[in-house]
Amino acid sequence: MEPLRVNSRLVIPPGELQVSFARAGGPGGQKVNRTASQVQLRFSVAESACLGDRRRKTLLKALQERLTASGELLIRAKRHREQARNLQDARERLAGLLADALKPRRARRATKPTRASKERRLEAKRRRGRRKQERGGHFEP
Repeated sequence: MEPLRVNSRLVIPPGELQVSFARAGGPGGQKVNRTASQVQLRFSVAESACLGDRRRKTLLKALQERLTASGELLIRAKRHREQARNLQDARERLAGLLADALKPRRARRATKPTRASKERRLEAKRRRGRRKQERGGHFEP
């Protein structure tokens, strides 16, 4: 297996990717019960030698919902009937996840509401208040 290029600066060596195969359900008739076309691709973010401390912290924080207890990222691919296409799909999805998690996020700049938006909000509150007053039967304009 060849190295996985995530972006221009990060390439994961093939030794850090663990690939296993399993039987996948879905279309395929009786053959699907005999072939292991599902691909399970594992990458240990916590123990990877190709990641620096800063990248590792960024990935652990960004992908914390997807990581196993041991810090591994598990990708299951079973969209296709062929094992090779599922392996390619899993590699592309892993690269996409890592690249997206490593993109620097722009900090949000605090903004103030405009004068017109404040006035619209207050006018809407007044309308709602009037409508509720009308319901009570003791309306005084």
